[in-house]
Amino acid sequence: MGAQQSVNAGKAKVDLHVDLTHMLCEALLLPPLSSSSATISQIVGRISLKHPSLFGRSEKLDVILDKGVNDSNVVVAFRRPRPEWLSQQSFVIQHSMTPEIVVHGFPADNFTRSGSRGVNLSRLSLGVEINEPTTSKWTSGTSVKFEHIRPVNNDGRSIARDHEGFPLTCSGNLHDNMIILKQESGYADVKDNSFLRVNFQMEQGLPLVPKSLTFNRVKCAVSKGIKLGPTFLVTSLTGGSIVGDMAPYQAFAIGGLGSVRGYGEGAVGSGRLCLIGNCEYTVPLAKNLEGSLFMDCGSDLGSARHVPGNPALRQGKPGFGVGFGYGVHFNTDIGQIRVDYAMNAFSRKTFYFSINTGGAGS
Repeated sequence: MGAQQSVNAGKAKVDLHVDLTHMLCEALLLPPLSSSSATISQIVGRISLKHPSLFGRSEKLDVILDKGVNDSNVVVAFRRPRPEWLSQQSFVIQHSMTPEIVVHGFPADNFTRSGSRGVNLSRLSLGVEINEPTTSKWTSGTSVKFEHIRPVNNDGRSIARDHEGFPLTCSGNLHDNMIILKQESGYADVKDNSFLRVNFQMEQGLPLVPKSLTFNRVKCAVSKGIKLGPTFLVTSLTGGSIVGDMAPYQAFAIGGLGSVRGYGEGAVGSGRLCLIGNCEYTVPLAKNLEGSLFMDCGSDLGSARHVPGNPALRQGKPGFGVGFGYGVHFNTDIGQIRVDYAMNAFSRKTFYFSINTGGAGS
């Protein structure tokens, strides 16, 4: 949901896009309703600059700026032309500033919201991304990047510890450095009456820089959809594990839209391990209108105590959560508009509004 305008400047194409859907769902909570200022703080605007032939040889340059009231993200990507049957290479520089509420935030309103503790993450990365040629069912990509991560307070000053005196970085200093080798593979088998999707990600921290983090972080998600007459049943399972060096901000955050509905972002828990299950049953109600019943659950599998400083325990997060509810979905030309109503294990209800621009379906 938003406005977009394209402007041609020579060979460059400038896309101006204001998106009102990024993170907006977290601003609409019942009861009570969030204030209008809280809703406005969730709006993210995007400016996109695309150049199709930077040096006259079909080199592509993309510059993307996402800016909200409390966060920002800048991405610069340069792509060299290569035949379609060869891997595609991109040189990427990215800087983001985001409130660190999923790990260091505190649960509020019986865990339906996550409040800020004044910790933000400044993340600068640069590296190379290689995407292998796509087959009928498989996608694969590899990247190598250097990351410099610096916790800052709301005034923009670097901090090494939170308000209780616990370290925010693995090194204990004002920043962490790491070189990450990332491998991501995807599989999708879509048929008329069913689908199967698998996504696997592995990140390996390489000890190539003095005092850099050495770790292995793995995450796998599997989803299966089956058509039952006019209805559709979708189940998914997501698991993750971290071994080796670890900073608190690397923990798997559990809770929120896309995880366990009925809870705020990271309000269920944050740990070295995670296991999340989702199940949704969709029934057609009218043309372009569907109703659904869903249940989500997630756990840190008792691994929160192994996160440096144990922020989940200090914030009183339960480590396990169950949410269930119902919703309606409107299929439109701009995507699927979803309105979901969820209840968590503490009988607290939450209202979500979101737009899936990928099309209809979950």
